[in-house]
Order: sequence, then structure tokens, then C-alpha cells
Amino acid sequence: MIAFVLRRLLQGIPVLVLASVAVFLILRLVPGDPAVSLAGPDATPDQVAQIRQQLGLDDSLPVQYARWVGQLARGDLGSSIRGIEVSRLLKDSMPSTIELAIAAYLFAIAVGIPLGVMAGANPRSGWDWALSLFTLMSIGIPSFLTGILLLWVFGVELGWFPTSGRISLFSNPGASIEHLILPAYALGGNLAAVLGRYTRTSVAEIMGQDFIRTAKSKGLAQHAVIIRHALRNALVPVITITALQIGAVLAGAVVIEQVFTRPGMGRLIVEAIQNRDYVVVQSTLIVLVVIFVVVNLSADLAYGFLDPRIRRR
Repeated sequence: MIAFVLRRLLQGIPVLVLASVAVFLILRLVPGDPAVSLAGPDATPDQVAQIRQQLGLDDSLPVQYARWVGQLARGDLGSSIRGIEVSRLLKDSMPSTIELAIAAYLFAIAVGIPLGVMAGANPRSGWDWALSLFTLMSIGIPSFLTGILLLWVFGVELGWFPTSGRISLFSNPGASIEHLILPAYALGGNLAAVLGRYTRTSVAEIMGQDFIRTAKSKGLAQHAVIIRHALRNALVPVITITALQIGAVLAGAVVIEQVFTRPGMGRLIVEAIQNRDYVVVQSTLIVLVVIFVVVNLSADLAYGFLDPRIRRR
């Protein structure tokens, strides 16, 4: 098991390196100059050049990249063009995004997996039709449009839920959950549909195996066969898909936070891009990449634990 864990850890290092290079280079292709944005429209060329020198933008790209990676290696995320530490900006914005992502994941797991299990264990039943209808509605409508519709119907017309903002879970749990319900559904609906379809396919395939027929011939009840024998084997591909979807959830959170006016990493990234604040965008994106890699590593370890054959391979 230790060798399996070490292999997975080593595989994550090239991903982080390539991601850092991609983030660094892509941002340099975005039109605009952060020095001009910071200096203002009335600044002289000499003032702009001085600001570029202060920000280190007049150095070559390899030098800028090496300086940034060196800061990351020391645990220093750098500072914005206005002198605010990125770690402080993330400290203020990350809890909202993580809170939304976790709520969306909990919703997706609570709805998608049970619905997929029932549909897979009972093909062509009402459960199967319900999953198909839910999938059609969730995947067929973009998450931002779902958010706008939920906001209009349940927030504006009916007034059941707040339409904007965020309240800390620790200060007022009830109000915080009220602010989370609509954006969590808008963000997690697509993931719930994906999980439901994969779970349905996996469970239906497992239910046709010989060991399932043997368990049924012993007189075990349907729910016992599913929980004890089918579910453990069916969850291996589902865990993989769940981990891979973290990238879509984090990207979707950026959009959903704008729809519901939540003060999270989405707003931070959008404002940093508008200001051409390279350091903030680079460091924020690399933090998201680290979260993605850690979640996928956790998924690798989870299905390695569920299926010893994966560890041996």
C-alpha cells in the first residue's frame, strides 16, 4: 500500500509543473499591460516603464517564471499589483468557494448515487425514467442558466430564498444554508446527473455478474445484495468520475458566484483578470490545481482500497 501511495504522489508532480507553466504562459497571452492599468490613462511612458520595473515585468519570461516558482516553493504566493498579499486575498475568498463546492458535492452525492443505484438495480422502472428525466433537465440546461432561473423563481417571484450574498456558516448556520441552497443546486445538478448515469450503468453491469446471482440464490434480500455485494464493486468507476468532476465544479463555482453575487474566488479571479494582475491569477489558479490534484489522489487511494487488484497493478 505504501508503494502504491508513493507512486500516486510522484505522478502528481509533473501535473503541477505542467499546470504552472501553462498558467504562466497563457496569462502572458492575454492582451493588456498591468503597468498601464495600474498607472492610469494619464500616465507618461516613463511612469509606465518605472512601474513595469517595480513589478518585475521587464525581465524575461524565464526569469519571471523562475521567480514565481521560487516564491511558491517558499510558501509565498506573492502580492497583487496593489501590494495586498495573495494569501490574504485567498483567506478572505476561499471559504465561500470551498463552502459552495462542498455543498454542491453533497447534493450531487445525496441525489445522484442513490437515484443511479435504484435505476441500475431496477432497469426500465419508474426509477430509471426518473433518472432519465433528471439527467435531461440537469445536463441539457447550462448551470448559469439554471442559476438564473432558480434565482428568478424561488428568490424573486416566490421570495423563499435570498438572492445574493453569503453568510458564514459559523456565525449563523441557518441563514448560511438558506444562502447556499440555490447556488448549490445550480452547481451540483449537473454533477448529480453525471453521477447518476455512471452509477446506473455500473450497478446494472454488476447486477448481471455470476456472484450476484449466487448471492440471490442464497436467499438474500434485494437491498442486501445491492449493499453488501454490488455497491462496493460498482463504486470504483463512480469514485473516479466524482474526483474528475472537481475541475468542472471549481470552474462552475466561478460562474455561479457571479450569478448569486457570492464573494468567493470567482469574483477574485474575474477582478484580477480585469486588472491584469498576473500574480493573483497565477497563484489562485495554481491553488485550484493543487486542490484538483489532491482530490484525484484521494480518489486513487480510495478505489485502491476498495479493489486490491488496482494496488497490485
